[in-house]
Amino acid sequence: MKAFMDQDFILSNEVAKKLYHEVAETMPILDYHCHINQKEIWEDRKFENITQVWLGGDHYKWRFMRSCGVEEKYITGNASDKEKFLAWAKCLGKAIGNPLYHWSHLELRKYFDYQGILNERTAEEVWELCNKKLAEPSMSVRGLIQSSNVTLLCTTDDPADDLECHKKIAEDPTFSVQVLPAWRPDKAMNLEKPTYLVYLASLERASGMTIQSFADLCKALSVRMDFFASRGCKVSDHGLEVVYYAPASADEVEAIFAKRLRGETPSREDEFKFKTAFMIYVGREYAKRNWVMQLHYGCKRDNNTQRFEKLGPDTGFDCIGNNAPAADLADYLNALEKTGELPKTILYSLNPNDNAAIGTILGCFQDSTAIAKIQQGSAWWFNDNKKGMEEQMLSLANLGNLSGFVGMLTDSRSFLSYVRHDYFRRILCNLLGTLVENGEFPEDYETLSEIVRDVSYNNAVKYFGFDLKTVE
Repeated sequence: MKAFMDQDFILSNEVAKKLYHEVAETMPILDYHCHINQKEIWEDRKFENITQVWLGGDHYKWRFMRSCGVEEKYITGNASDKEKFLAWAKCLGKAIGNPLYHWSHLELRKYFDYQGILNERTAEEVWELCNKKLAEPSMSVRGLIQSSNVTLLCTTDDPADDLECHKKIAEDPTFSVQVLPAWRPDKAMNLEKPTYLVYLASLERASGMTIQSFADLCKALSVRMDFFASRGCKVSDHGLEVVYYAPASADEVEAIFAKRLRGETPSREDEFKFKTAFMIYVGREYAKRNWVMQLHYGCKRDNNTQRFEKLGPDTGFDCIGNNAPAADLADYLNALEKTGELPKTILYSLNPNDNAAIGTILGCFQDSTAIAKIQQGSAWWFNDNKKGMEEQMLSLANLGNLSGFVGMLTDSRSFLSYVRHDYFRRILCNLLGTLVENGEFPEDYETLSEIVRDVSYNNAVKYFGFDLKTVE
């Protein structure tokens, strides 16, 4: 029987161990998509206790606690931080098979040097140990990022954001990690939302324009893209229910937008036509700027109305939607490709049943402008567990180019989540090692090591065009 989470955790064969310990383990981290707060980086926040850094905003943990029957006051309510931590520790003790068990213990070992097991019996000990450690100067937000060997991270930012903290961070010579904005224009696209007209007013202020037509909206977005580019932005991101493709004439799109400006709620058909026009416009703009376009889709959000009205979005009440129509995704990419305006694109579906469809779509739009120009993104959200990562990478290997994969991202609001890169790299090395052990790939360490370095870090540096050096 193997020891729990020893140095060879997940590494089941000698090839995997060699690849991980000699190559992957020391590779730097490029976190090209996350949801951490750039203001906390600028201010170099220090956390008073482990609950603040571990449980605040972590809907993964919140969902599990609810499944354990924990009262909401100990999750998002008015219980004390210590009470919330003790409730979490009790739940974690029995989280067998859940990646939260692995992530949590990897974080305890890396950042707090705690080699034990967190459960109800050890909760008091861990609470005291972690809080004592957090009082050290090195445990500030910047310290956590630097100790994680992060070279660059991209936050998630709305077109109306002023990006002032990004400017301040970039001008601070005491912090070497690049913190860049990523363009997330969902609020500008989602005209069906009740708050849409209020949002347009904020976009008008940010762009210095009056928005009275779809053409005006496009121009305002272009102005803001230029501003984001001046702050180092090289990547966009979209949270979509599905990838829309319902083409309409320019006049029809203008009529739909005009109705919304008058306060009318669009029909579902009009919504899809508008969003198709929106996505085609921004896709072309990304191609002009050599930005990478990320499409996250397949999520049905805010399913518990009562909880949503009380707690708001991103609090743990989303689920996997139906399989996204692969034909619409292919048609959307083709609409951009036909005019030579298809940007580098990363596709993420929340539904793991879409893996093969994505794999076949990738091959339709690759070209010599980039290695794996169209990517399947890392196993996302409900799939970023051991099985989900293995299935995503095997599907990509079967149908595309695993060696060209841009690899892992945290997609997290926590400054401790960088251990997910380590978790991913162990799974990657074990997958490659297993193929070698089974005689499905030669024991060619030069090639295998290059693949591990590339997928862990180098591919992302080259693909996004960040000002970083690759690791050879």
